[in-house]
Amino acid sequence: MQDESATAVHEAAAPAGATSHRYTAELANEIERAWQDRWEERGTFHAANPTGDLAGDGVPAEKFYLLDMFPYPSGRGLHVGHPLGYIATDVVGRYQRMKGRNVLHALGYDAFGLPAEQYAVQTGQHPRITTEENIANMRGQLRRLGLGHDERRTFATTDPEFVRWTQWIFLQIYNSFYDADAPRSDGGTGRARPIAELEAELAAGTRPTPDGRPWAELSADEQRRVLDDRRLAYISEAPVNWCPGLGTVLANEEVTAEGRSERGNFPVFRRNLRQWMLRITAYADRLVDDLDTIDWPEKVRSMQRNWIGRSTGAHVDFTVPGAGEPLTVFTTRPDTLFGATFMVVSPEHPLVDPDRGLIPEVWPAGTRDVWTDGAATPEEAVRGYQRAAAAKTDDERQDAERTKTGVFTGIYATNPVNGARIPVFAADYVLMGYGTGAIMAVPGGDQRDFEFAQAYELPVVYTVEPPEGYDGGAYAGEGVVMNSSGDDLSLDGMDVESAKAAMTEWLEANGVGRGATTYRLRDWLFSRQRYWGEPFPVVYDAEGRAHALPESMLPVELPEVPDYSPRTFDPDDATSSPEPPLGRVPEWVEVELDLGEGPKTYHRDVNTMPNWAGSSWYVLRYLDPRNDEALVDPEVERYWMGPRPATTLPDCTEVPAHASGGADLYVGGVEHAVLHLLYARFWQKVLYDLGHVSSAEPFHKLFNQGYIQAYAYADNRGQYVPAEEVEEVPAADGGEPTYRWNGEEVFREYGKMGKSLKNIVTPDDMYATYGADTFRVYEMSMGPLADSRPWETRAVVGSQRFLQRLWRNVVDERTGATTVVDDPADDETRRLVARTVEEVETEMSAMRVNTAIARMIVLNNHLTSLDRVPREAVEPLVLMVAPVAPHIAEELWSRLGHPESLAREPFPTADPALLVEETVTCVVQVAGKVRDRLEVPPSIGEDDLRERALASEAVRRTLGERGVRKVIVRAPNLVNIVPGA
Repeated sequence: MQDESATAVHEAAAPAGATSHRYTAELANEIERAWQDRWEERGTFHAANPTGDLAGDGVPAEKFYLLDMFPYPSGRGLHVGHPLGYIATDVVGRYQRMKGRNVLHALGYDAFGLPAEQYAVQTGQHPRITTEENIANMRGQLRRLGLGHDERRTFATTDPEFVRWTQWIFLQIYNSFYDADAPRSDGGTGRARPIAELEAELAAGTRPTPDGRPWAELSADEQRRVLDDRRLAYISEAPVNWCPGLGTVLANEEVTAEGRSERGNFPVFRRNLRQWMLRITAYADRLVDDLDTIDWPEKVRSMQRNWIGRSTGAHVDFTVPGAGEPLTVFTTRPDTLFGATFMVVSPEHPLVDPDRGLIPEVWPAGTRDVWTDGAATPEEAVRGYQRAAAAKTDDERQDAERTKTGVFTGIYATNPVNGARIPVFAADYVLMGYGTGAIMAVPGGDQRDFEFAQAYELPVVYTVEPPEGYDGGAYAGEGVVMNSSGDDLSLDGMDVESAKAAMTEWLEANGVGRGATTYRLRDWLFSRQRYWGEPFPVVYDAEGRAHALPESMLPVELPEVPDYSPRTFDPDDATSSPEPPLGRVPEWVEVELDLGEGPKTYHRDVNTMPNWAGSSWYVLRYLDPRNDEALVDPEVERYWMGPRPATTLPDCTEVPAHASGGADLYVGGVEHAVLHLLYARFWQKVLYDLGHVSSAEPFHKLFNQGYIQAYAYADNRGQYVPAEEVEEVPAADGGEPTYRWNGEEVFREYGKMGKSLKNIVTPDDMYATYGADTFRVYEMSMGPLADSRPWETRAVVGSQRFLQRLWRNVVDERTGATTVVDDPADDETRRLVARTVEEVETEMSAMRVNTAIARMIVLNNHLTSLDRVPREAVEPLVLMVAPVAPHIAEELWSRLGHPESLAREPFPTADPALLVEETVTCVVQVAGKVRDRLEVPPSIGEDDLRERALASEAVRRTLGERGVRKVIVRAPNLVNIVPGA
């Protein structure tokens, strides 16, 4: 029986007139709101868990867990570019649900962040109030899109229950160490283990202490230091990126290539500060290797590999007179050691520390003027250079485009392979935080070294023969090794890989080097001098020692503060130090607790976690959002995210193996390729090692959607004018059009949407003018999801017309009556429906929604041309449209007599018999005589038909040795071949 309530509201609201039931924006809005309310009332998109409070009866074996990258609830609301990814995931989720899978799709909010805190600084309004207002606004805008989210699973990272588990995960990391030799359940080696197990092994003597003394002989402080040095979360007095203008420390990833903060564009300085660090470097190999187990775009995997920067090569020891220990460098090209003609150390390297006394008082003989930077002594030159380097950021120092600078230290080192005495320079393009802080310079094989050698009149020795015609500069390619012979070693004539192996073997045999692997990745700076973030679940005693809080004391919540801002300084004040806002609440900072040794006074950490904390694990919270006993129920996590073997579904769909588990689909922008995605993988692996989850990866498949951009228009003064008021003026000669605003010529540019550019279009505008379904269809039909594309409001009407034609194929615009007939469709229509079903399914399964829509438009237009529309043709079309335009599809499905929502109706399947294309007989003539007849599709193209005719055995036999002078094709019925002489 038809659900009459589904149409009663809409019919009653329609005005009288010839087309009173036409699909207009007004009617679309009525339909959309009614169906959104109905979905919510009936829990249409609720996903059942296998156990727990969200459990359901008969949970399907086949599941599909998809999610969008965590949105930050901005106060500016959404423009039409923001929903692109949300619509795409909704389309995929609805399609997968119709394919019979249990679909989990929910949306939460990444609610900690600097914008709300900065607004609090400006207005005094608590960040929580601002954040909750923004969430409510964003939730309303997204609800109008008709997204099929399970609203029971929504949350914000600022919710106390969520904060509790974020702090709990931090404590798991803090109370763990990485045992590189421990076997893993997946067959690998190396995993996190509880720090208590390390302490037990040290106490039992099964693991030696760092200095070899028995554990019992170490003092309590010494024991603590041994354990703290192994923890995955630790406090470090380390160089950090201090931003006085923001009053906080930034991660490397939050600093631009120009050495400024991403937010605010303030100068950033290197300072030594006491900060929390997470030992992500312990997972470097697994973070690289496991990229091969997940289905991510190669671009993103390559970005992560480059960020981790794993390099294989050798450590080489150079002797420095008076140093007492060698100057060690790491090189990926030990085969070029014979070409090392100088060395470079970081200005911060211990070798040039004034207390070492290694820098000579006068310039050594043979020092060139260009090496001294005009200084009278080596120490003066080095000190001046160190001061200059201290004012630059790492990114500035490593900028490949800037001129390389340096100064001779007065120190010489000895090349171990040939005994050559080579000068040691200090140069700022070498960083102390990467590798050993020193390099051997091979100007014949490294362009950076070559440029330095040219500037400082240093010799260049090529160790690999460049190809013929090489025009100079460093040569880093493959070739035959040359100029690489010594008394007991010759690499000459070898290829590069063989030479690398031979040199490494020689270094190890002679005790002057060893094979090694190094990483660019550095440990994760995890402290922020802000208010609006998760407090650390630790306290400090009077001696400054950290103590983890018991789980019963979680969550640690933020107190009210008199001032939300960290103290900011003059942006150029490099000598300033952080003063976080939590430090201004002494009654919260100082706390009396009994942590097992009786009541004592402790003080809390006044820093907070970065906003990356919550987004590093929210993928797990959607699974079990109400669980207050565990992070996630193990059975629930295994069902939604656990590893799975490759399978073939009943509909013959091939599902590849998920060897490391993870969500089935994760959609978001490529801008998060390194930060969020790397951090989330790290946290997931720690939880996996400790047995809290069965999935070693959080996201099995990643898809990066493109961006919707827009045209902006500026006048002769460069002032932007409202884009919607600009008129396009076609060129008289058919050339490029011009643009006018209020009679004045303006100039078009392409880029982002922005309030200042006066080109913002909001979803609310689209809802009011066209309806949400039209908006959805337009965004999905603009082009491939992975591509960026320009927004064009004038083009939206095409999507509206598609839906209006669909509506007319079912509903009489004058009476509102359903007009479909139950008569059988003709063969042409049935074949077109079958082809469309097959093609749409192929395109939808590959997330090519734009081409799926194009196929549906063809079928829709065909139905429009019929006198009467058969039910057996239009119902499959309505079902195919449902993932993209769900509201109108639901309404039409209801009007077609179906009482239940189509959300879980099976997606249409094509009758194989109807996919066999009809054929016609093509006559093939040679010299005007019939030699063959071919059965070909009516739609065959001329090129294809020509090839088939020439490939005919009868034709080839008739032609014999003669060539073909001409082929006349009249597809699909005739081919006439004119033979050569």
